[in-house]
Amino acid sequence: MIKQLTKNQFEVLAALATAREKLKQRDLQAAVDKSLGTVNKVLKELTELGFVSDGVITQNGIEALEPYRVKRAIFIAAGFGSRMVPITFNTPKPLVRVHGKRIIDGLIDACLGAGINEIYIVRGYLAEQFDQLLYKYPMIKFIENPMYNDANNISSAMAARHMLSGAYVLEADLLISNPKIIKPYHYSSNFMGIKKERTDDWCVTVKNGIITEEKIGGGGDDCWQLIGISYWDEADGHKLSRDIKEIYESPGGKERYWDQVPLHYKKERYRVAVNTCFDEDIVEIDTFRELKAIDKTYDV
Repeated sequence: MIKQLTKNQFEVLAALATAREKLKQRDLQAAVDKSLGTVNKVLKELTELGFVSDGVITQNGIEALEPYRVKRAIFIAAGFGSRMVPITFNTPKPLVRVHGKRIIDGLIDACLGAGINEIYIVRGYLAEQFDQLLYKYPMIKFIENPMYNDANNISSAMAARHMLSGAYVLEADLLISNPKIIKPYHYSSNFMGIKKERTDDWCVTVKNGIITEEKIGGGGDDCWQLIGISYWDEADGHKLSRDIKEIYESPGGKERYWDQVPLHYKKERYRVAVNTCFDEDIVEIDTFRELKAIDKTYDV
């Protein structure tokens, strides 16, 4: 399918499709974070195109969104989770329970809630334990990463590199509290990020909504801390399948993080937007100490 919408048209149409009902003007304006004048102008355009009628998305509008639909979700879940020992001695980090629920379940539920039913999990460490997910999620398919113990997470991207077009790529150890940040449609490739005045974590600089530089290994002021969730459109997914392989097979390539490929080593080939979320939406539990702080049942 050929993409035909402007970004503003896409955002308004996607908001209407997600709501599945007529939105109050104020709610629609908040959903797309645009001025009232822009929203009214775009609604008029979409109405003239036959994509909206009386403020409600039409069947033609739904069909116009199809080229932007997320096709699948790929979870990176092969690693050991060394900073979460001792709990990860016997349990892969994504399967650790927080308040009785496995960490990965919240992410899978969010994907299913957005209509993303094609789900792959790249597994390695204690791989057979992920089979337990099939009782609740029989649609899951597994991709094996035999190199998980000898390479960084680029080895997981390498194993799934042919599946990246139109796909979410998610780190499987993120504790999500706002499932609505996982959306059924995306206009272009993007990385989820949180705006920070100061962070000690890896971060990126952003200009006009586009990631311009990844600050590797350090922190920064007035930057964006990336969350391990990204989306890759069809064209970028095909490029990634080649570029990941090239970097992986280069000297020292197995030591790289997969996201360094589009954001650092091959950044001239990509135009990756930042997709805003907030601290209260999602958190990565990095250490066992942080796990104990969130779930007191581990503090024994």
